[in-house]
Parts: sequence; C-alpha cells; structure tokens
Amino acid sequence: MTARRTLWAVSDLHVAARGNRELVDALVRPRDPGDWLIVAGDVAERTATVLGVLSDLRDRFAQVIWVPGNHELFSRSTDTRHGRERYADLVRGCRDLGVLTPEDPWPVFAGRTIVPMFTLYDYSWRSPGTTTEEALSAAEGNGVMFTDQVAIAPYVDVPVWCRERLSATVRRLSRVTGPTVLVNHWPLVREVTDRLALPEIALWSGTRHTEDWPTRFHAETVVYGHLHIPLVREIDGVVHAEVSLGYPREHDRSLATRRADGLWPFPVLTEPAEFSAEVME
Repeated sequence: MTARRTLWAVSDLHVAARGNRELVDALVRPRDPGDWLIVAGDVAERTATVLGVLSDLRDRFAQVIWVPGNHELFSRSTDTRHGRERYADLVRGCRDLGVLTPEDPWPVFAGRTIVPMFTLYDYSWRSPGTTTEEALSAAEGNGVMFTDQVAIAPYVDVPVWCRERLSATVRRLSRVTGPTVLVNHWPLVREVTDRLALPEIALWSGTRHTEDWPTRFHAETVVYGHLHIPLVREIDGVVHAEVSLGYPREHDRSLATRRADGLWPFPVLTEPAEFSAEVME
C-alpha cells in the first residue's frame, strides 16, 4: 500500500465544555505519520488552555495550522492582554510550539497553497438600509447579543481591525498563483448563514468584503467554523466546509453520523507521503 498523508480540519473544539477535551484527545489523531491538521479557531477562552491544546496536537501531527476565533480573543478587564496584544501573545506562543498562524509564511500541501486567515467581522451582514447601530439595537431587542460585545469590543474597534486584516490579507493573496485552500474561523460567504436559527447572529459572523474571495483567489475549498452548523456545501464551484465540533448539545446530535461518514475531522486533501512540502513567503 502506498504511504499517504492527509490534511485534516477541525474547529470550535471548546475544550472547556463538558467532555469536549476528552473527545479531542480521543478523536483528533493522525491516521498516518505525515498527517497535518487545521484548527480553525475557538479552541478555548484562556490563552494557556489554547496553547496547551495546540501543543498536544502538535505532538501528534506533522504540522498544525491554527487561526483564531472570537473565543480566543475573549478577555476580562482584569486580564493583562486585550485585543491586538492578546492575539500577538497567541501568535508568539504558537511560534514557540511550531504551530503555523496567519502571520507566518503559507505552506503548500498537495500543490495547493494553504491560506490561514484572520479577518474578523464588521457587522456588514445586516438588513439592507440599516446602520450598524440600528442592526445591533434590533438584535438586542430580539434578545440576541454576542459575548463579543463585552469580551472583545470594549478593548478594540472590531470593524477597524477587520478592515486592517482584510487589506493585509488581500495584499498577500494577490501574490499567490494556483489553487488555494482558504482557512478562516468566520465564513467567507453569507449564503452559509441561511440556516441560522437566529438570523441576527450573522452580524458577528463575517463581512461582505470576503464574499468574492473564494472564486477570486482560486479556492478549491474554504474551511471555516463559528456557526456550529456542520455542513459541506458547494457554492460557485467552491467547497465550503464547516468543521466545528461545537458544544455537547450540538455534537450529541451530529458527531456520530459525521464520524461514520468520515467527515470529522474533515479530510481536506490527501497526497502521497513522499510529496515534499513547500512554503509561500
């Protein structure tokens, strides 16, 4: 049998939730020695916990690629790091572990450039004709308010940070030739939010400025999380795979079926193990 290696993907591990750490320990493991793993955000809320989980995964997989989710950015007023400083702390910790982040050169796997991104959201996925303030007020009036509003927004202007991240990412993407796998915690296209039980959650779920990225930047697959709606959909010829584990009430309903179908962890790419990896500067 020819040796092979696979690029797997997971997200929203939420290891602080009851039983999730044990599931990650048992199920997120390589099948072949050369396997890689994408972790698309929301590992945990505390930096030490996030880095501890990534360290364990790095010990198992030949390479781990991490992008932040909103939960990694959560902080309290008593914390010493908030917003941008918190993210910088996580990047430094990942580099110490040998885990790739959105700030590192992009690796190539099976001839596809793997693009870990950090784009945030800007409240632009709102009803036409409404302002951000009106949309957030309406959401609150309907009983919908993300923890981000008290654990991220007080410490950094999220839409401004989002614009900065979008600009920097586009500049890098414009230099890439050939097929890509785009990796982000937040979805890149609004269509995948159409199954949200609470439509207002879309406000904190992405930005209209990424909606053409999958086709514009030659994506074969977009890997994302955040919504806890684990689906694989093809949109405009691009596969969009939501790879979350989610909270116990969610994975109690879906994980066994996904495991039986070979969809969690999600197999993004497979290639002969002797294929040599490259890195995009």
